[in-house]
Amino acid sequence: MRKEPLVELGAAKAGAWKVSAAEVDMLRPHEPRPLRVAAEPKPARIDLARTAMIVIDMQNDFCHPDGWLASIGVDVTPARAPIEPLRKFLPKLRAAGVPVIWVNWGVRPDRFNLSPALLHVYNSSGTGSGLGDALPKTGAKVLTEGSWSAAIVDELVPEPQDIRVSKHRMSGFWDTPLDSILRNLDVKTVLFGGVNADQCVLHSLADANFLGYDTMMVTDCTATTSPDFCWQATLYNVKQIFGFAAQSSAFPL
Repeated sequence: MRKEPLVELGAAKAGAWKVSAAEVDMLRPHEPRPLRVAAEPKPARIDLARTAMIVIDMQNDFCHPDGWLASIGVDVTPARAPIEPLRKFLPKLRAAGVPVIWVNWGVRPDRFNLSPALLHVYNSSGTGSGLGDALPKTGAKVLTEGSWSAAIVDELVPEPQDIRVSKHRMSGFWDTPLDSILRNLDVKTVLFGGVNADQCVLHSLADANFLGYDTMMVTDCTATTSPDFCWQATLYNVKQIFGFAAQSSAFPL
């Protein structure tokens, strides 16, 4: 009797089953691809076959001179600093088979999943321009999903195979499918970049650590518009508590 061929079942090859009407194969063959990274506080070996890169909030409202932060007087020059390092680093990761995941603010137009406490952070008077509000000058709605405000800056162009996740908290893991996506990709190590280092990047990285992932911040691909002491504290905490930090040049790809 001819054996019925098995069909791959699962969006992510790393975690897929192979099935037929007669049987199921739940084995996930794995060939490690070790890479030694000159990280701090000490060098670390990671498995590229189980690594993903998360880029956080490289969006017009944070990084563009016509965006929200600039409109309220914030110098967005620091937020633009990761653009060029990411332009160089991401293609190398993709070529090595590392998934790139864009995690961005994407507020619902009705704001029904935003608590008053979260809205207050960005609009403490109730009369300013906070999440989902239209900017007085342009009418653009702050970080609203599908809008120019929430779009990734033009200089960073996602590839078709990249994955996108919308968030509406400082952390990319709360009330989003990010954890499920990483587990289906069979990811163990997560690299982080983007803005702001001391806010959404740190909270996402910390939550990844709490969920059991190995975490590493790619420092030249990360920045903040906050004062320098915030950056220093973030870097200290990443290396002291949550994982590792390394320049993109420390990855021999």
